[in-house]
Amino acid sequence: MTTIDEQSTAAHAAPDTGAEAAAAAGANPALVGVPTFVIGSVALGLYLVGFTGASSTALVGLLPILFMCTGIGQLVATVWSVRIGAGAPAAIFGIFTGFWLSFAVLATSLGQDWFGPTSTDTAVATGAQETFLLTWLIGIVILTVASLRLPAMFTVLFVLIDAALLLVLLGTSSGSTGLLFFGGIVVFAFALVGVYMFLDAMGQATGGKPMPMGKALIGG
Repeated sequence: MTTIDEQSTAAHAAPDTGAEAAAAAGANPALVGVPTFVIGSVALGLYLVGFTGASSTALVGLLPILFMCTGIGQLVATVWSVRIGAGAPAAIFGIFTGFWLSFAVLATSLGQDWFGPTSTDTAVATGAQETFLLTWLIGIVILTVASLRLPAMFTVLFVLIDAALLLVLLGTSSGSTGLLFFGGIVVFAFALVGVYMFLDAMGQATGGKPMPMGKALIGG
């Protein structure tokens, strides 16, 4: 009887495991976090390459996306990750919640003089942007190093973000629109990586197989 019971239990274990795997794929914070990240990235890329016109005009379309879509989307994904006990995604989405919301506040404050005479003093505005970009460049470089045990696609994403931040920092410091333009191109590149990740997450959530994400550079 013990053997039969064990066989019966084993026979039911596989379907249950499959159901649990499908449920886990469907309960993936990336389904919210990644597409909202991509949308904000596309808006930022358009701004940097000058597609949206003058800076003051472009911000009118950019800021609502950063606040109401990307910022909130990253926050929802962070809370979702915490609720399901997914520490690494919670850390990643939490970091990018801070990035996108602080960027939105910075862009708003530069035109509204919230923290200083940034609308009339170019040196103050440039210094504020340099501080912001350098701080986040350091932070994302740290995240990049920490991601080396994750699938390689994550590291590729973070390296591209590092490169974009560096180009925008150098372009802001030197007043080079060319560097800002190339920074925008790199933003589009990491947005494409995000699209790939979203297709993977959505595919798994709807019953598909995982897409290749690459081996981890450490321990892969």
